[in-house]
Amino acid sequence: METVDPAFIHWLPRRWQLNGSDINLSMEYRYKLNGGNLVVLNPNRNWDTGSYQCFATNSLGTIVSREAKLQFAYLENFKTKMRSTVSVREGQGVVLLCGPPPHSGELSYAWIFNEYPSFVEEDSRRFVSQETGHLYIAKVEPSDVGNYTCVVTSTVTNARVLGSPTPLVLRSDGVMGEYEPKIEVQFPETLPAAKGSTVKLECFALGNPIPQINWRRSDGLPFSSKIKSRKFNGVLEIPNFQQEDAGSYECLAENSRGKNVARGRLTYYAKPHWVQLIKDVEIAVEDNLYWECRASGKPKPSYRWLKNGEALVLEERIQIENGALTISNLNVTDSGMFQCIAENKHGLVYSSAELKVVAAAPDFSKTPMKKLIQVQVGSVVSLDCKPRASPRALSSWKKGDAIVQENERISFLKGGGLKIANVTKADVGTYTCIAENQFGKANGTTYLVVTEPTRITLAPSNMDVSVGESVILPCQVQHDPLLDIMFTWYFNGALTDFKKDGSHFEKVGGSSSGDLMIRNIQLKHSGKYVCMVQTGVDSVSSAADLIVRGSPGPPENVKVDEITDTTAQLSWKEGTDNHSPVISYSVQARTPFSVGWQTATTVPEVIDGKTHTATVVELNPWVEYEFRVVASNKIGGGEPSLPSEKVRTEEAVPEVPPSEVSGGGGSRSELVITWDPVPEELQNGEGFGYVVAFRPLGVTNWIQTVVTSPDTPRYVFRNESIMPFSLYEVKVGVYNNKGEGPFSPVTTVFSAEEEPTVAPSQVSANSLSSSEIEVSWNAVPWKLSNGHLLGYEVRYWNNGGEEELSSKVKVAGNETSARLRGLKSNLAYYTAVRAYNSAGTGPFSDTVNATTKKTPPSQPPGNVVWNATDTKVLLNWEQVKAMENESEVTGYKVFYRTSSQSNVQVLNTNKTSAELLLPIKEDYIIEVKATTDGGDGTSSEQIRIPRITNMDARGSTSAISNVHSVSSYIPIVLFFIVNALW
Repeated sequence: METVDPAFIHWLPRRWQLNGSDINLSMEYRYKLNGGNLVVLNPNRNWDTGSYQCFATNSLGTIVSREAKLQFAYLENFKTKMRSTVSVREGQGVVLLCGPPPHSGELSYAWIFNEYPSFVEEDSRRFVSQETGHLYIAKVEPSDVGNYTCVVTSTVTNARVLGSPTPLVLRSDGVMGEYEPKIEVQFPETLPAAKGSTVKLECFALGNPIPQINWRRSDGLPFSSKIKSRKFNGVLEIPNFQQEDAGSYECLAENSRGKNVARGRLTYYAKPHWVQLIKDVEIAVEDNLYWECRASGKPKPSYRWLKNGEALVLEERIQIENGALTISNLNVTDSGMFQCIAENKHGLVYSSAELKVVAAAPDFSKTPMKKLIQVQVGSVVSLDCKPRASPRALSSWKKGDAIVQENERISFLKGGGLKIANVTKADVGTYTCIAENQFGKANGTTYLVVTEPTRITLAPSNMDVSVGESVILPCQVQHDPLLDIMFTWYFNGALTDFKKDGSHFEKVGGSSSGDLMIRNIQLKHSGKYVCMVQTGVDSVSSAADLIVRGSPGPPENVKVDEITDTTAQLSWKEGTDNHSPVISYSVQARTPFSVGWQTATTVPEVIDGKTHTATVVELNPWVEYEFRVVASNKIGGGEPSLPSEKVRTEEAVPEVPPSEVSGGGGSRSELVITWDPVPEELQNGEGFGYVVAFRPLGVTNWIQTVVTSPDTPRYVFRNESIMPFSLYEVKVGVYNNKGEGPFSPVTTVFSAEEEPTVAPSQVSANSLSSSEIEVSWNAVPWKLSNGHLLGYEVRYWNNGGEEELSSKVKVAGNETSARLRGLKSNLAYYTAVRAYNSAGTGPFSDTVNATTKKTPPSQPPGNVVWNATDTKVLLNWEQVKAMENESEVTGYKVFYRTSSQSNVQVLNTNKTSAELLLPIKEDYIIEVKATTDGGDGTSSEQIRIPRITNMDARGSTSAISNVHSVSSYIPIVLFFIVNALW
């Protein structure tokens, strides 16, 4: 089936040709048209092979499609006759012939050794040519003996056929000696190669020893990187072949007996490729046509032209030269479909276009004249008159009803237009163009408006401002009132976007003003500002430079050129000065121990703006530093530079001893010395440690020891000769790998105290309640060697517990009693006391015991009744009776307070009533508890006694929840329910 080029879809196909002859489309059993495409039914190799072309025709003419070739790929079987045995000596080279059967289409070759699927593997000794199909063995070995079968495959249909086996045997008359290479496979002396194709050159030689194959260009040029060798150098592959790949190539076969060379030339060719296509042309009668088509290719293409599918007939006014078609004095019969064909021996290409020769009266409908043209006084204006007309029309002009004549200001243009120079107000009016040819005439009009020129009356001027200021760049104009005016601003060539940059830019002013306000100016606003004023007739502009001065940018390339133990030599480069010269620099330093960046001391102390070096002094030895530089100008300080690389100062002897040297405490026979470690930034080097010196007060010689850890805050000297709580003079020095530094000031420290040796006496225990016992004792006698008494430790445990699991409390040294709380009720507790100081604890006293009281009654006082006057409150309640496991009631406590106070007062009584002398001027809150040896019992419900105005009131805790107002005339008993108020 043949397919029509998409360019012909809108054409109506009329006929197809095969090998130059029309196809009989009425033979429906063989052909069918499908939308212009030709369908060949049951194609036959004998009848349908060849070149096809489609001829398409419509009302404009006929064109011919490019040729399409139809070929049939086939592969016939080998003839079945047996092949002769090939007999060779060991070491000899051999060629086994394939001889493919009749075929069409590209083939590929392989060889079977003995039985399928054992295929011959190609290497430096064996080669299968894809050009001839033969098998080449450079040097036969005994293992090669066997049957060889040629396998031919069609790359189009994938059909495969096998030839008859060829037996290979060794001769018995000896082994072949060594001989020089003999090239059996080589490429043609001249081989044309198409542009963009992949070229494969084959080369293989027989020989003993096995020859080595190499490739080279005869002109000595190196191979490009795209060229690859395949099959053990037997194939040279050149992909995407181009002009520069053409030339002579050599295959060199070499072994120890000699060498041989095969040469061949690759020539470059390219099918025609369009450089310039022809395009549809519409042209007037009597005009001349010049139509050029141009194609590239190698060899250079030739050209021929078709009109309506037939060869163009040349005559005096129709000529073809170098592919260009010229037709002079066109007439309507020259219209039609034209095709330019570029061809060389490798192919041809078609380019199609329509020539339409028209004859028509002038017509302004497609190219109307402008209805209104506005120009300014003194300018030049051209009025176009370009109607469509075939042939071209002649034009004349009128202004109003008057015919326009040429003069020194007015001239007629070649294309029919009218030109007026140095326009004045008198030129205002309606202009009519009359266009005419032999087929008719037509008119077009334009109204000309003349306006005064636009002038800028107040232009922006150059300005010099500082960051943060606000300025207005003026732009005010005088313009013709007939014209609309538009202001636009450009900043450094870019149109200003007032929406995007509204935080800084704003257009201000009236209808004739386009002033630009810039708020909070930044460095980025420096540059050229252009005010553009546009009307429908003209445009004017004015520019101004705005210089924004700001604090300097960061200095650059800060480097440490030299470093000592306390100094660093710095250098840097000047950054941007932001239009204000730098007047000074300052240096900042940072270490791992500093809080952020700190101002550094420098020499010179004040660094002027022209100096770009300084020495930082007063640095700490053996500390890692970073430095940065800040530039200042009259606007202020700028951004700091990037930090320098980290550098470490050199080591030095330490200069700072530890602070807060003190001590004391510890265990018997110990002298404890403490200090605050020296910070790392003051250690001045590696190998830092402490020298601890001490001596008894009054002794001349010092005892010294070394503490090697720089973070250690204490040293303990242990010796049985140390007297308890005796004075020592101590000092702590420092050292590192550079040497020893200073000692701290001498201070006095007490040695460890002696722990107490006497137990407290007269220890007694007294039960205070169901959960508390008070323990008391006499203070232990004290001596100087005991140092400072820190306090007493009281240990206690209950009757059912173990002494080892006892609890304990501690009290200060000036206390001789302790209260044990949170105990269980009605239980015997045992207790002992001992003294302690910083050296340790002394012996326990004798054990004493006490039994906690029973718990107080759980029953609260009930039925609390009160009667109040304006000066006192009478209370009564029911007696509380203790249970057997509770402490007996010994009395009662009445707790009372006003509702506005938090301080509670207590009244003790052994009765079930009480009288409180209280001025009832505000509410009182009262509750009652029973008292026992075991503590206070459960509280009654709280009672609120309201403020009494002028008469008695009564209440109880068992009253109904109701409140009644008190009448001034009729006594009423008030009952209150008492709610919990606390």
